[in-house]
Formats: sequence, C-alpha cells, structure tokens
Amino acid sequence: MSMLRTIPALLVLVTLVFVSACASDAPETEDQLVERAQGIHERAITADTHDDISVANFTEEKNYTMDLPTQVNLPKMREGGLDVTWLVVYTGQGELTEEGYAAAYDNAVSKFEAIHWLTEEKAPEQIELAYTSDDVRRIVSEGKLVAMIAIENAYPVGLDLDNIRQFQEWGGRYMSLSHNGHSQFADSNTGERDDVWLYDGLSDLGKQAIAEMNKWGIMIDLSHPSKKSNMQSMELSLAPVMASHSGARAMNDVSRNLDDEELMALKAGGGVVQTVAFRSYVDAEKDAAYRSASRAIEEEIAADLGFTMLESRRDFFNMTTEEREAYMEGYSKVQDAAAGRMGELEAKPVNVADFVDHIDYLVELIGIDHVGISSDFDGGGGVEGWNDASETFNVTLELVRRGYSEEEINQMWSGNLLRVLDDVQRIAAEIQAQG
Repeated sequence: MSMLRTIPALLVLVTLVFVSACASDAPETEDQLVERAQGIHERAITADTHDDISVANFTEEKNYTMDLPTQVNLPKMREGGLDVTWLVVYTGQGELTEEGYAAAYDNAVSKFEAIHWLTEEKAPEQIELAYTSDDVRRIVSEGKLVAMIAIENAYPVGLDLDNIRQFQEWGGRYMSLSHNGHSQFADSNTGERDDVWLYDGLSDLGKQAIAEMNKWGIMIDLSHPSKKSNMQSMELSLAPVMASHSGARAMNDVSRNLDDEELMALKAGGGVVQTVAFRSYVDAEKDAAYRSASRAIEEEIAADLGFTMLESRRDFFNMTTEEREAYMEGYSKVQDAAAGRMGELEAKPVNVADFVDHIDYLVELIGIDHVGISSDFDGGGGVEGWNDASETFNVTLELVRRGYSEEEINQMWSGNLLRVLDDVQRIAAEIQAQG
C-alpha cells in the first residue's frame, strides 16, 4: 500500500520539475528584460567621460544643483542613474603666442575653480570630486554623485610644462594634446581638411609633454589629435592611453574617429576607447539627412518667431558665452515649437541603437576590456534615446538587448576606464620613485 501511495507523489514531483524546466526555457518578456536591465543599471558604477561645462552655470544664481537646460546637471544625473560625470576644462585653440597662452590658461583656471566650487562649497553633500578609482567607489557607496576633471586641449599649458603637474594637482586626470586646430604640442585631426600640418605628428614639446603626463599620472587622450600624433603618443607613452570620446572610423569615416590601426595600438598598450554618442560621429550620412529635413521645419518656425538660426556649429563655438546662452534660449523655443512636426519626416535621427553598433564593432575588434562609454553632452553630443543624463538607463537597456552580461556592462560603464586610471597612476608613482 505504501508503494501505491508513493507513485502519485512521484508523478506530482516529476510534473512540477518538468513545468519548472519549461518555464525557465520560456522567452524573457519585455517587462522582464527591462526589469533585469534596471537591476544591472542600479548596481553598476556608470561613468560618462566627457561633459562640457560653462562657468556661467556655476554661480549661486544658476548652478548644477538645479535642473538647468544643460544636458548634464545633478537632477538629470539622479534621474538617469549616471553616477560619474567627467567635467571638461575645455579651451578652444587660439594663436600660438604669449598672449594666446595666457588667455587660455586663465580660461582653464576659471573652469577648474568652477568645478571645485560646485564640489567643495556649493553641493559637497551631493557631489564630490574624485582623484582615484578608490575615491569613485567610496563616493558612490556613500550615495553621492561623482565629479572628475578632464582637460580638453593642452593649449592652456602654454610653454611651461610645470603647468601639467599643476593641472594634475587641481584634479585633472586626462588631457588631450590638441583640439580642433594644431596646438604647440600636436597636430589636430582637423589637418585632414586642408592637408596642412605643423609637425607631422607631435612637436618636440609634445614629446616632452607625454613624459610629463606619464610622470604625474594624467591619462593621454587621443580623441582630437591627428592619427600620426596619436600613433607617436602611444609609441612614446609608458602608460596606457585612452580616447575620451571617439567612435570607430570603420563604421563612420570622419577624422574624429579612430581607425583600426589606432585601435589595435591602443589595445596593445592596454588602453580604452570611450565610444561617443555624438550623432555625426556615429552615422554622418543618417545625421545629415535628418538634420536637413528637420532644419527645414525649424527654419520655417524660426522665421515665424523672428529668430535667426546659425549656419554652422562653428559659428556657435565662435560666440561668447553670453551669446551662446542667448542663442540657445531662442533656439530652444524653436525646437519646442518644431517637436510636434518631426513625426512627419521620413528621415530618422541617429539613435541609441546606432550608437551601440559602434560599441559592438569595437568589442569585436579590440575586445570588451578596451571599450567604454561617453556622450560629449553640452558639447554637441547626444543621440535619440540618450540625449541627456536623465536618459542614461537607455544605454544599459540597449546593451542588455544585445546580450551583454552584467560583468561586461560594468566594464564598459566604468571598470575599464578605472583600470586604465589605476595603471597610469601606478606607473606615475614608479617614475617618481626613480627620481
């Protein structure tokens, strides 16, 4: 009798195991995928390595504790789950003269001071400046946001290489040797426009600057110099390098992206490329088609509003800070009025999926250990779906859709970059110890 009673129980158990196995093989629903992505996003330390700033947004009256119309600020970071913002000490390229260097230095100092003011005086309970990877992890564990400092264009260093150490002491943790225009240190990628170069790569001073950056623990940023400058930098550097905001040139042939030779050299040196969500660097053809179609609508609305639109981005960057702010205030009204009509367009904007196509390519070419993420927010960056810090989760969601694991996503969001920073700082300590 006991055997007979056992048989039905065994059948129930086998049935439950079978049903459970079938359930585990069931495809993940959209809600389940999103929930899984949210968990990954919340557990990751998310870092965006390139966010431009204006000192006008670092005052008591107007600052990043407020939800300004900037793409990055503290409320937007909180909303989107962006833990770390690399705030950029950017200086446009000017004349290679004593007066030019002095003005560039003053500009850089004003931005260093603005970042320190935000993190040390205005909102230290909300955001703290990090100098090391350990700082990043500690600050995040305390529930605060993290700021780090980047230097875009070494032009403010002038001819005094001691300024490199000064910038490092102020918190600068990566620096590019040029921007859009040849500097005293390196040829820029913009030389491809007219095939005019100053040094055929790095200048003698640029080669010395590489050694100084190695010595003081500043990561060398490849995102704006020319290919020859970059290849020479990687050959000379004793430490891994990084590209703070660049895409894959094989995916979109523009001079601001890195070609396969540069990427393979970066990999060989243990570096990292922070894939950039800048529309025209992701897909120039798609972006141009959409911009042309959407601009026609915007110009029609601007005419009705009595607003004059600029002809090019270069015109915008040639404006003073006050002129830019006035322009953006007027342009935002045009955009708001045009938003309802953009659905009429057959052309579509560059989006998060297009951006992650670059990540896929880079991972396939150089491996997951050498790929990161950046936006270039408030400097022209942003794609549909990740157009400000509040939408940061959408990047993680797309990575989950592509099948990346939590460990791989953590690597791309911050792990790879912090590993490079650790290597650069370790090598700097060794150089200093050798005297």
